[in-house]
Amino acid sequence: MKALMLEDKNMWREMKVQETEKPTPGPGEVLIRIKAAGLNPVDYKTATHGNPAWNYPHILGVDAAGIVEEAGEGVSEFKQGDRVFFHGNFMKRGGFAEYAVTTAHSLARIPDELSFEEAAALPCAGMTAYQALFRKMNLQQGETILIHGGAGGVGGFAIQLAKQIGATIITTCSPENEEYVKSLGADHVIFYKTEDVHARVMELTSEVGVDAVLDTVSRENATESLKSIAFNGRIAFIAGNPDYSAVKPFSQALSFHEIALGAAHFSNSIKALKDLATMNEELAQLVVEGKISAMISEKISLEEVPAGLIKLSERHVKGKIVAVL
Repeated sequence: MKALMLEDKNMWREMKVQETEKPTPGPGEVLIRIKAAGLNPVDYKTATHGNPAWNYPHILGVDAAGIVEEAGEGVSEFKQGDRVFFHGNFMKRGGFAEYAVTTAHSLARIPDELSFEEAAALPCAGMTAYQALFRKMNLQQGETILIHGGAGGVGGFAIQLAKQIGATIITTCSPENEEYVKSLGADHVIFYKTEDVHARVMELTSEVGVDAVLDTVSRENATESLKSIAFNGRIAFIAGNPDYSAVKPFSQALSFHEIALGAAHFSNSIKALKDLATMNEELAQLVVEGKISAMISEKISLEEVPAGLIKLSERHVKGKIVAVL
């Protein structure tokens, strides 16, 4: 098969499409002929430092969609020809290839009305937002949430999902992305480079603070956000935990939620893997019903993936980039 090969750690910018051996599904696994693969920051971030579990050359790509080619021993719920998509285990070879293997437990079905490209855009960013808002923070109608980085993949899905349940949404972005995040459902926009985010949040919430924060930026940004949260509020974070000592005991009574979507693959929990499929299928149905968008901003070839990952690393991407095979 053809695949985009990572020759060694930190060489993701130099990846080239090469011939390599097609994988074989083991017990409980499924071989998928890839039709589309989504690009995510986790792809270049893990590639930068490498992983002791990888054998080089390695294949990146945690999000992909395609057609079942072969079901491994013990797999009865999927058969050849089924349209499926998945969030894969980054410890193993991924979806930037003509074929990939994943566990049947974590595999989701693609509705007939959904394209392979739309399906491939959903898993990593969509499920991260979904898990943060609904599984962890239990966001409710009428609450106010601060979503950092609203123009990105996770932020964009979070805005749309929060809008669906009737929350008030404050988001941060650059001025050039203001109309875009408002089109997704943001009620208030803060330009993080030129405005005092905390001051604006307190102004918008009558000095009470927000009920919830989703931080997609950094440990430092998450820590800074703590002072903008209302009493009994909560924060979910994907780019580093905040400094918990910044909140005095018996003051705000906050709850903290780490989002580590990919860790489900090495949790030894079948329930966690099945929940990946459940969340994916719920997101897919929301797209089919026109309630959220897959936010595809660019479709590229497998050969163009390194350039796409560079754009992601420079934070120059709105929504999602998807490679079409």
